[in-house]
Amino acid sequence: MQIKEQTLNKDKYFFRAVIYALQKNKVLLVDAKNPKSSTPLDAWLGRVVALADGQHTIQQLIDYLESQYPDGAPENLADTVGSVIKRLIETHVIHLSDEPVELPYYLAMPANEQDPEKAKTLIEKDGFIAC
Repeated sequence: MQIKEQTLNKDKYFFRAVIYALQKNKVLLVDAKNPKSSTPLDAWLGRVVALADGQHTIQQLIDYLESQYPDGAPENLADTVGSVIKRLIETHVIHLSDEPVELPYYLAMPANEQDPEKAKTLIEKDGFIAC
């Protein structure tokens, strides 16, 4: 019930709670314990995860996605985004916040753009365990 209320509030900031990577045009979820293991996401889920930097609200996400359609966004775009966000929250891939969130190094950028040793050290130091 709490999740439904939060996803309806487009003033919330959304941020990743998982490590991700980019491979060609796909977004992959990376296993923190086994970085060579990854799971590809479908296009909508992947796009939201890649944009979940903690610095933008759900409304800003919707506005950005609408701007990507030069001839006008589909009428149901906001509903689709809301559904995607709800699903990602339910699976603990993203979280919501009232304030902007500064992501740690290992969540802030794709894993394939990180220094692996630095990421590993920070993950261990923070005790990060993905859900």
